[in-house]
Amino acid sequence: MAGRRGARSGRGWDALPPRPPRHPPDEHPPGGAVDGEAERGNVPARRRRPSPGGYPAAPGETLWGAPVRGETVRGAPVRGEGVRGVPGRGEIARSVPEQSESERAREICLRQLSARPRTRAELAKALTRGQISAEVIDEVLDRYDEVGIIDDAAFARAWVSSRHHGRGLARRALANELRQRGVDTEVASEALETLDDEAEAATARALVDRKLRSAAGPPEAVFRRLVGMLARKGYPPGVAIRAVKDALAARDAEAAEFADQIDPDALADEAGDPS
Repeated sequence: MAGRRGARSGRGWDALPPRPPRHPPDEHPPGGAVDGEAERGNVPARRRRPSPGGYPAAPGETLWGAPVRGETVRGAPVRGEGVRGVPGRGEIARSVPEQSESERAREICLRQLSARPRTRAELAKALTRGQISAEVIDEVLDRYDEVGIIDDAAFARAWVSSRHHGRGLARRALANELRQRGVDTEVASEALETLDDEAEAATARALVDRKLRSAAGPPEAVFRRLVGMLARKGYPPGVAIRAVKDALAARDAEAAEFADQIDPDALADEAGDPS
């Protein structure tokens, strides 16, 4: 039994014969063996793909489909040039015609008018800042006058209505604003005629009533603050004093007692109000 077991464990009668190599000993397997590594038994050497950085490529060759440094992919544009059929930056800049002075002037005017209506004087000032010549300024603005894009009279009427009802400004303050925007004095006067004395007094009283709801302090201090508020909005002293006096008289007993002591005409004369 021992001999039989020994025979089985060695290279005896029942040992499997060695497999023949897949390739003759003098040949290498497809792909070649790794440096210094030979086949072991019946197992061929590992096949390794060469690393892209393992050895240099000849000029113009690529490793694993990537271009060699310093080369460009065939058909790719060189820096600064456009793709074939598509103009580059330099060609586009050369193809755009330069604007004339009149075109630049109209562009400036349209930008100004897109924000809000403008007077002729405001547009002329903007064109001067844009270094447009006086001749072109007159040409462009005259054309805008003809087609109705510029209308100082309509501008003045809209300005008076908006600022009076929206901000409570009186005629004096509105006249100053129109003058700052270059509206002719006669044109401004016609627009201000839409506000009469009654409308101005009613607006002043409405402003005082609104401020009086949150006003605190003794009646004398409240009176001074409200009169000053109306004066800053352009109301004459006589209109402002009467509006505040009437509002205080309707507030409470203490305010009414103080209001009885106020003489609007005397105070208006002291303030130099001609009305």
